[in-house]
Amino acid sequence: MTPGYQALATGVAWIDLAGRGRVKVRGRDRARLLHNISSNDIKQLVPGSACYAFLLSPQGRIQADFELLCLEDHFLIDTEPDLREKAMAHILRYKVADQVELEDVTSSIVALGIEGPGAEAMRAEVPDAIVAPFSLTGQPGFRVYGDSPAAAEWIRRLEAAGAVAASGEDARRVRIENGKPRYGQDIFDTTLPQESQQMHAVSFQKGCYIGQEIVERIRARGHVNRRLVRLKIEGEAEVPPASKVLAGEKEAGEVTSSVYSPRTQHVAAMAYLRAEYLEPGTALSVAGRPASVL
Repeated sequence: MTPGYQALATGVAWIDLAGRGRVKVRGRDRARLLHNISSNDIKQLVPGSACYAFLLSPQGRIQADFELLCLEDHFLIDTEPDLREKAMAHILRYKVADQVELEDVTSSIVALGIEGPGAEAMRAEVPDAIVAPFSLTGQPGFRVYGDSPAAAEWIRRLEAAGAVAASGEDARRVRIENGKPRYGQDIFDTTLPQESQQMHAVSFQKGCYIGQEIVERIRARGHVNRRLVRLKIEGEAEVPPASKVLAGEKEAGEVTSSVYSPRTQHVAAMAYLRAEYLEPGTALSVAGRPASVL
């Protein structure tokens, strides 16, 4: 159990998020455009508020996900490293005559995650930061943005107050333990929003947007054929992505991510399971080892 993992699980850690994509969205039509092409209610945001949203294809498939922070004169999009260019291209595809400008600020704005049960007490250690209610791991916490000199001082203050540096691998382990999916590993461009179970990314009150017809049709139908769930797998060895989940001799689904959990002493995993196997406690197997739905 590394110090960073322990801090995320029981204390407070800081995580360098320099690799994530950051994009400023300016212009008088910025709220209207993002509202019309994303799954959440962007128009209701006020400075200081934030949301999580999907960019969907017309067929309702998730093409990208992002976290959005509303500031006085612009929005800040925070997304996976591999999605920065894809998300920008998707937005610009639907821009048409809207007065909207996108600026890639990944290299000029530093981002740190402060996460763990003790994270809230650390807010005083990041003065003058832009603060957003985002968590990489699913633990309590927040994200701060600023320039490099400010970030260096924040790290000094955070560590003096007891925060511990957590690595990307520490964050990955805790993220999977918490069942927080990541685009490209657990959510794909073929995934429907209801399959991901991340419905805080979707507003059903906002009206039309790209892909909305499919999302509403699924809601009216009442279910999808598979969903992303957390699994407990006996043993210590991780199982590779795409490992089959079995219910007896029948194929029940497929693993997307897995990691050994020192806290629970079993392998924590995420998997897409068919609807008939979603009940918590359902007896399953993966790679010949007992597994169950959490």
